[in-house]
Amino acid sequence: MMGVKKLYHLLSEDLQKLPYKIGRDALFKLLRCHSLLITRQKRSFSTTDSTHTQKIFPNLIKDTLILRPGQVLISDITYLRSMEGFCYLSLISDLYSRKVLGYIVSTDLSANGPLLALKNCLYSISKEEKKIMIHHSDRGIQYASYRYTEELKKHGIKISMSGKGNPYDNAIMERTIGILKQEYLLDQVFPDINSIRKYVKEAVNLFNNERPHLSLSYKTPNQVYDEKGKEKAA
Repeated sequence: MMGVKKLYHLLSEDLQKLPYKIGRDALFKLLRCHSLLITRQKRSFSTTDSTHTQKIFPNLIKDTLILRPGQVLISDITYLRSMEGFCYLSLISDLYSRKVLGYIVSTDLSANGPLLALKNCLYSISKEEKKIMIHHSDRGIQYASYRYTEELKKHGIKISMSGKGNPYDNAIMERTIGILKQEYLLDQVFPDINSIRKYVKEAVNLFNNERPHLSLSYKTPNQVYDEKGKEKAA
């Protein structure tokens, strides 16, 4: 369920081979005629509990220019549904490239899920990179918990949190969750948690490696993130 601009970009080479020309506007009209345009949906369930007594850290990325992959990690949690009940998807992404670097599906909203997603992410990042990195999240109890913040401090990663009552501070991650749910159909009801984990793995792989982003000049998150390694090698 991809947007028309990105769909046209992926299909443009094939469309040029047709005996008649189909531009982006014509493709839009064709999809609309057949009721194939995506209807965006809003999140209706909050996974953020900021009414706690843990330490809240200042927003370090508010006025920061994001210039490269590996500069800022962003985190969030969303719910997924199965016939057995709710599950929770914890995500860690690179802010610059949008690439999902770590994720985990868990059965509760404790800090265990986000912490495992964080560890999965940090496993492939060097010590030098971690020392100049910022981790940004909302004010939820999971990210403010002692275990989570201590894990970040252990690696020398600076801790940043959204401003009070300002969801736009973590808008990129909100957008990533929306794409995974709406374009890759993670908003459906799955048979069980094993099915959810299977589909999440596939959705993250497609998001990282196949989906072009307008904000990345139609590159995929993986292409942009990999440019970091190429610059180092040079």
